[in-house]
Order: sequence, then structure tokens, then C-alpha cells
Amino acid sequence: MSLDVDIISQITERFAALRDAEKKVAKLIMDDIHFAANASITELAEGAQVSEATITRFAKAVGCKNVRDMKIKLAQTLNVGQRFILEPVAQTGYQGIYESIKQSLDLNRSLINEKDIDKAAEWLHQSRQIIAIGVGGGSTIASQELQHRLFRLGYPIVAYNDGLLSRMVASTADTNDILIMMSATGYTPLITETAELAKQYGLKVIAITPSQTPLANIADINLPIQHQETDFIYKPSASRYAMLALVDVLAMALAVNHKNRSRDKLRRLKVALDAHRGGGDRQPLGD
Repeated sequence: MSLDVDIISQITERFAALRDAEKKVAKLIMDDIHFAANASITELAEGAQVSEATITRFAKAVGCKNVRDMKIKLAQTLNVGQRFILEPVAQTGYQGIYESIKQSLDLNRSLINEKDIDKAAEWLHQSRQIIAIGVGGGSTIASQELQHRLFRLGYPIVAYNDGLLSRMVASTADTNDILIMMSATGYTPLITETAELAKQYGLKVIAITPSQTPLANIADINLPIQHQETDFIYKPSASRYAMLALVDVLAMALAVNHKNRSRDKLRRLKVALDAHRGGGDRQPLGD
């Protein structure tokens, strides 16, 4: 079993095939993972009321090399947090989704540094090409959304969401290009390594990521976001809305700072869309 395989899932999936004595060990572990991760083989045997040989057989039956390997994997499971092991306390209903988004936006609006926004916008305006990179769920969406916001203002921009391809682009980009990198955590190696590579080739890097993270420390400008996650793991993360809000802030900064250009591009877009779809005058511009 590789290190990234969840041992709890392995125990659950293989439970029916275990011997009766081994099932006792499984129940002991599932009832108290913290104890199982820290107990000696003797303590495990006494707790499950089985022999030490049964503990060894159980470890191998659930895909571990030995008891020590099993305990390491149990400890790794504990590291992800109890909220992913035990049933979390129920939260408010569907209205809670809207409330968490509002709280996330209220928290993050206080982090905006307008000077950094204006500086980032001017760098983007002066660039030969804008390269937006985001790898993962929310970061991918945000990088693609930046592309959608800026191409309609006439800016050459492309979004990349593949780690290896992002490295290739960073290594071949022009020094007049700007990388804008998005990461909900700021720790993803694919992102931080790409940012470092880009800097080695003389590119400016703008990051949208939490402060005091590896990516934030590499970037020339960091536009910070902050998480406010809860123990209710079933609710989708609201952190992506903070990134999307900053995308809109950058897009508006570019549009307002270069009004004549923006108005011309948006008018042409509106004419093209209305000729294609019809409808009222207040429909979104291609959204």
C-alpha cells in the first residue's frame, strides 16, 4: 500500500474478508484510532483480546508490511484531522452555504491593498502576454475565470491548469510576460516550483494566495486571500469565492484605468452577442 492510500478505507473495504479475531482488531482500531496509532503490539492484542500474532496477520491483511507500517499509516490518518474520521456536528441547512460565502467575502475584502491592486493591474496592462496558472479545483476555476474576464477587454491571456505544461510555459515565456498564479493554499509544489522557475527566467509573478506561504514569498506581488473553513466537511469550500472576487477586482481595475480601450472592446462584444442571441439590453456579456 502506498503512503497516500487511506488505511481506514482499506480496513472498511476488507472487513468482510477478515477472520473473526482480525475483525476484533479492526473494531478496536475504528473505535479509537488515536489509541491504535500509539499502542504497542502487546497493548493492541490486549485491547482486542487476541494474540500478538493476530495483530501481525491483521496488519498484512489490510495491506501493510507489518505492524509498524500499520501504525505509521494510522498516524497519517490522524494528521488529516478528526473531522474526516468522526461525524462532524451538523451545520445549518442550505442557507448556510450562502452565509459561508458572505463571511468569506467579508473577511477577504478587508485584506485588499489598493496600491498592490493598481500595481498588478498596470503590470498586466503593460505585459506582452498574461499567463494564468491554477492547479486544482478552485484555483483552476479562478485562472480560467481570469482568462474569461480579461480577453473581453482585449488582453492576450491564456490559462494553464496542467502542472507539467505550466512548467514548460514558465521556462519558455518572454520576460515581458506576466505570470499570475493562483493557489488556495500556497503550498502546492507544482505551483511553487513553476513560480521559482519563472523568476529564474526573469518573469514577474503575481500571486493570489494566502500570505506567509511559499508561493506568497516567491511572488513579486501577492494579493492575499484567507480561509475560514469549518469542521463541517460536507460543505464545499468557500475559499474559491475569495479568489474569484480578486479576479473581478483586477478586471475592473484594468477596465477603469483604461476606459476608452475597455469601452470599445465591450461595445464590440455587446454588438456581436446581441446580433447572435437577441434578448434584452441588460444581459451579461457572454456569461
